[in-house]
Amino acid sequence: MGASLPHRSPNPDRTRAGAGPAVDAFGSDAGDIRALDHAVAELVRRTRFPVGFGGLAQGDAIHITSIHGAHTRALEGLVVEASRGLGGRAFVEKRPRLAVDYGSSRSITHDYDRAVLGEGISTLFAVPVMVGNRARGIIYCGSWAESPVGDVVARPAFAVAEELSSELRIREEVQRRLTLSPAPAGQAAMPATTREELRETYAELRSIAAVVDDPALRARLARLEKRLAALSHDTSEPSLELDVRLSPREVDVLACAALGATNAEIATTLDLKEGTVKSYLQSAMAKLDASTRHAAVVTARRAGLLP
Repeated sequence: MGASLPHRSPNPDRTRAGAGPAVDAFGSDAGDIRALDHAVAELVRRTRFPVGFGGLAQGDAIHITSIHGAHTRALEGLVVEASRGLGGRAFVEKRPRLAVDYGSSRSITHDYDRAVLGEGISTLFAVPVMVGNRARGIIYCGSWAESPVGDVVARPAFAVAEELSSELRIREEVQRRLTLSPAPAGQAAMPATTREELRETYAELRSIAAVVDDPALRARLARLEKRLAALSHDTSEPSLELDVRLSPREVDVLACAALGATNAEIATTLDLKEGTVKSYLQSAMAKLDASTRHAAVVTARRAGLLP
């Protein structure tokens, strides 16, 4: 199929290697775009493919907003339509797609040859970022020479896509819960059921963050945790100032205990031994001067250590 002009966004000033993420030009949350940019940078670092780029879905198209390692500006402003090109096919099929020799590939349309070949890319690997049953975006890694894509490339690429998927899913849930935030002073307080939902989300977020290795991603997740904790704070209870510092694992265990989980259930959720869970609970109770786990949760909430 003959090459045609690539689709371009109205504003071609997109993110390039070394630059910060673009301002939200298509309706995506700016935090989502920052998360994507971090993921693309990680893709280049972990796979050691020289070029990485990616974008989030806006309707039936992927808007490329992050590019790292490119030698040219050919990829800037690229908009990939569903089913078109390698990424559009990965987006629709919801599975990775590979072209070892992109220019001569017969399994894809060549709508975006000017962008891809203009950058000199020969091998291109496209991985969809799945959130539930939806493809939220595509991340690509490319090489200027024909390069095999085995486990050395595929495994870290899948890991980056999964980490980005987790963060986008959490951000969606936090945004949804933000719409349930407390009303201004003088209006009705947050319903108890809503507050409990927020606390459940917080506990789930803690359990996800506990298994994330990337320090930058953990830091972003921690900021989301603080927002949730602030949202679910019960203003009817007087605050409590404590000179106490709980370890991350003690907070994880208390957050699960606050939902009524048993030690065995907490151990399963956090991938810990039951005896280790008991030890963390006892340590947290001692720090909070609480004789029961319920008392520890109440004290931690009043001190702002738990939502």
